[in-house]
Amino acid sequence: MVYSIRPLANGTRTDHPVPGLPFVDDSHLPLDDGPEAIEAVGRNKGQGMWGRFDTDFADNGWRAFTTDPINHELGWSVRYHPDHGRTVLLLSDGDASSLHTDWSGGPLLFRAGGYWWDGITWYRPGQIWDPVSENYERRKARAAVTVSAADMLDGRAEPARAHVQKVATFDPEAPAPDNWIDHLARWARQHQEQDDALPLEHCVVDLASPELTGGQLLGVPEVAALGDITASTLRAYISRSSSDVPMPQASVGGRAQWSRPVAEEWAEARRRSAEGVRAAMSAGDRDDLSPGAADVRDRFAADFLGTLWERPDVRKRWILRQRNEASVREVADSLAWSVAVSLDHILPTNILGPTIRHAVLDDFAYMINLRDKRQKKGEEEPDKESWWDLNLTVPVAKMLDWFIRHHPDSAQWYIGEIMREAHSRWGTPAQATGRALRGALVMDGELNEETLREYFARVTPGEPTS
Repeated sequence: MVYSIRPLANGTRTDHPVPGLPFVDDSHLPLDDGPEAIEAVGRNKGQGMWGRFDTDFADNGWRAFTTDPINHELGWSVRYHPDHGRTVLLLSDGDASSLHTDWSGGPLLFRAGGYWWDGITWYRPGQIWDPVSENYERRKARAAVTVSAADMLDGRAEPARAHVQKVATFDPEAPAPDNWIDHLARWARQHQEQDDALPLEHCVVDLASPELTGGQLLGVPEVAALGDITASTLRAYISRSSSDVPMPQASVGGRAQWSRPVAEEWAEARRRSAEGVRAAMSAGDRDDLSPGAADVRDRFAADFLGTLWERPDVRKRWILRQRNEASVREVADSLAWSVAVSLDHILPTNILGPTIRHAVLDDFAYMINLRDKRQKKGEEEPDKESWWDLNLTVPVAKMLDWFIRHHPDSAQWYIGEIMREAHSRWGTPAQATGRALRGALVMDGELNEETLREYFARVTPGEPTS
């Protein structure tokens, strides 16, 4: 998750003001009535309006968003935690649902271009995907300290110099207030008048960390160098919002600045990305092809050269008077035949077959284990003949279908191996396994039912053949 949301303003009843943003009156929202009431403000209430809430069971909190009922170009997003209070933010209406998604799975608030807090610890923006947890790695910010509203208010701020804006007249393009500390003081005064107000020392405003100090911030040229690209390429990525460039942690003199760890993790994510893997595997190839694709190219380049140049009967086709559609089609058919009979060199059956065998048996084992668990719990009557629940997942079925369509004779051997193993493990009759495979292919494969019936009649023992 590369955080990319730019909130426009703080709600006046937020517990955690975002530094630098103005405060907008949120009294027309039913914040104290729970997430269902917030959702109901915008859900199905008019063209272009929407709302939603979700419960976060991990922390007994919730999050909700709604289109503003007064200005439909704007939306509100709320994140509530029973111990840490709530964040209330005004955004463009299209960003409200995106922030709602970003708030799932732990974050209570974001600061400094995507650094996030879970109520205890500050983490850097998530950029490195972990396939095991199916989430982005949580990397802690170094020596991060939470800065509260009480820390920032030192008595010199003057609430009278600040004002609260109305959503009806709010201008998203207006510059941020220069005297934001005065606005924070006004918010604090109003906040403390609320019932059961969160103490100011628990109201999080910002974080401080050594990696966010000026000496650790990098500009576009330095970040681009870490990613092995030019500064102009990085600027193009930023302008197009592509390549998952993280939000900058600061702006100094109008120039974006990133913390070094965030920039280094972005470079790491680039190396780990699909593009990065392809680049590593194609390094040195004249066409930037992967090793396997380069092998296929080289094999057929040599084969085609032999066909087109070294065979006199084909070579004469290049004589102008011999060149016509029929002769070109004959040459094209010859080249296509060369590819078709070389499939085993592209995806060898001695590798593909065992892989499909293991995949099919793994699908079968999963389904049989589920059946056995149901029977053990009394949810299903024992039935030794209930082989109908030998199902295949869609990708495995499609791969078996491809194997049969391209290598029907090799597929016959490995289907026999599947039948033998199913009988050895679970006592499944070969005919039952054949029917299960054929049923999966009828459902998810490309071969028609009549062709499959004829094929399995020939590969399944005991099945009558026509």
